Amino acid sequence: MGPVKLRHLWIERIEREWKRNTVVWVSGVRRAGKTVLCRTLAETEYFDCELPRVRRLMEDAEEFLSGLKGRRVVLDEIHRLENPSQLLKIAADHYPDVRIVATGSSTLGASRKFRDTLTGRKSEVWLTPMLLPDLNDFGMPDVGRRMLRGGLPPFFLARSLPEREYQEWMDAYWAKDIQELFRLERRQSFQKFFELLMAQSGAIFEATRFSRSCGISAGTISNYLSVLEATFVVHVLRPFSTHRPTELVSAPKVYGFDTGFVCSHRGWHDLRREDMGALWEHLVLNELQGRLQTRDIRYWRDKRGHEIDFVIAPRGGSPTAVECKMGASDFDPSGIKAFRRQYPEGENYVAAHDVDRGFRRTCGPAEVEFVSLPGLIETLSAASPR
Repeated sequence: MGPVKLRHLWIERIEREWKRNTVVWVSGVRRAGKTVLCRTLAETEYFDCELPRVRRLMEDAEEFLSGLKGRRVVLDEIHRLENPSQLLKIAADHYPDVRIVATGSSTLGASRKFRDTLTGRKSEVWLTPMLLPDLNDFGMPDVGRRMLRGGLPPFFLARSLPEREYQEWMDAYWAKDIQELFRLERRQSFQKFFELLMAQSGAIFEATRFSRSCGISAGTISNYLSVLEATFVVHVLRPFSTHRPTELVSAPKVYGFDTGFVCSHRGWHDLRREDMGALWEHLVLNELQGRLQTRDIRYWRDKRGHEIDFVIAPRGGSPTAVECKMGASDFDPSGIKAFRRQYPEGENYVAAHDVDRGFRRTCGPAEVEFVSLPGLIETLSAASPR
């Protein structure tokens, strides 16, 4: 194995959040690279909470923290502690010169007790699957490879397509994430549901359709979806709507968290251009979520079938429309025209893989800016309050 690569964007984000709060919680799905990332932080002392001797060190939180004055500390797999929230709360309240970055199972972040105990005391960094800057850091700026292999670093870097590893990931997710917090039974039905969501990723979700396929009730399907969403394994995009009679107002779209899993469950080993179009939409969503650190992204569709891939609508602000295309020439303006007849105010973007230098076009009532994905992120980041 070669030297560990520094993921500069994420390191800079953690350093920035440490200036806001002394405790930073790094969340993300299994194998996203939380441990490796945190071990590359400069001048930090690392503690692996999976080790019994390390957990014993932390049984008296005050004594443990007193020995770390002025230090920067990684507490990895902190969910293994009996009461991780208490230790972090004591650190935030009484040891302001100790900087802590904590990682753990994504299910800990889904725990209400964890959220409530540390409200206002911690910053959060959501480590998504690999972003475009990560590809550059790894020396492999290959978007096609990123689409097919996915964005979990071990899978992306593997010499061959890691098909067996996808199932091993699922086995560990069920055993170590789901069973720790959620009292779910019927693993076979849960896995079948997961597989169908990956295969149909990006489609409008109807619980009854999955209920028939998985042999469980629609209520159980909805519960499973909530669990998958809480643990970052799917992203549920609700419709953007002001409850106009022409709009879809309730049916969500569900995206799998990683293009590698989507490809694996669709049986794709080589990508055609039409396959890459669907995966490009997933990459744009991942980039928006990771760079803006938000899940509050929606889609829009009317009952005539006009659709906008993503809508970003800050409270009290005008909605931004984002369409995703592999090629700028693939863009059909009918969706943006229909959307802007309903919502005239707001910016319109087409994030196209083949655009290097941005340009603008007039499409009916709307001005549309064609941009590269980095250009889109740069523009939206500048407008973001963070």
